[in-house]
Amino acid sequence: MRALVLRRHGGLDALEVASDYPVPAADAGHVVIRVGASSFNYHDVFTVRGMPGIKVPLPVVIGLDMAGEIVETGGGVTGWKAGDRVLVNPLNKQKGLMGEMLDGGMAQFCRVAADQLVAMPADVSFEEAAALPVAYGTAHRMLITHSTVKKGDRVLVLGASGGVGTGSIILAKHLGAEVIACTSSAPKMQKLKELGADEVINVTETDFSRWAIEKYGKPQRRSYDGGVDVVINFTGGDTWHPSLRCLKRGGKLLVCGATAGYDPKEDLRYIWSFELQIIGSNSFYDDNLRALMDLIAACKMRPVIDKVLPLEQAREGLRLIQDREVIGKVVVVP
Repeated sequence: MRALVLRRHGGLDALEVASDYPVPAADAGHVVIRVGASSFNYHDVFTVRGMPGIKVPLPVVIGLDMAGEIVETGGGVTGWKAGDRVLVNPLNKQKGLMGEMLDGGMAQFCRVAADQLVAMPADVSFEEAAALPVAYGTAHRMLITHSTVKKGDRVLVLGASGGVGTGSIILAKHLGAEVIACTSSAPKMQKLKELGADEVINVTETDFSRWAIEKYGKPQRRSYDGGVDVVINFTGGDTWHPSLRCLKRGGKLLVCGATAGYDPKEDLRYIWSFELQIIGSNSFYDDNLRALMDLIAACKMRPVIDKVLPLEQAREGLRLIQDREVIGKVVVVP
């Protein structure tokens, strides 16, 4: 079968589209799906480069997120049959992440443990479903499962043009919040405005924290005036301290990653003086994925997909993610 295979760590040239990769078989407790669509995440870039302390069994087919149709069921599998349309939760409970510790979705077929399957509503496409797990599932858990955003909140989203960022904008607007989206270029600003952001900031030209204070007022220690209610920060690094500075008293800093650095400068005075809440959110669960697909089926949201590419162009799709040249997701149809 055709598959996007990583045989050695390095740059994107370490990836190759193989035409003769072995077709998987459905052993006990597993199914084989014909992959309808798979989407990239920045995690795939890290997998290709290699991550300290994580030994990836090479060769491996990359791609965490996938949706497709069951074509074969193994022994002991109940509740699923050939022809069922399924979204895959990429976390295998025994071995780890698909596309990293196990072959993932950038292939024509994939073997998946039956307990990773989530049934797809008829009104959700493979492309829409495949865009959801890592990015939108994470955003849904961070905003909705943890009940961190409410109607009328001012929510500032850093890294707003990526998968988690666009998911956070859509879900925050769904909850009735006012959204300030931070990005890095004028074209991205326009697209985020079209997506529903109330305000957009180009962080290459403007200090987002200073902008928020000038726009909404300086946070006050003895009142709830000034600043923003929520900052969504999955970048870390140099953005952490400014995020604390623009939060109002009782404000929330939501964190689900650290793409710009996990050991930022800290200032505890803001946290106690303004009674700030630092709320971490890790991963997602099947109920997040079901809730997101129900929202799509009810026409209440649609994931932002920048490009849909054939497998032969998948490496270019990952380059676009790596170089942050997209709004939302890049989906591959194997």
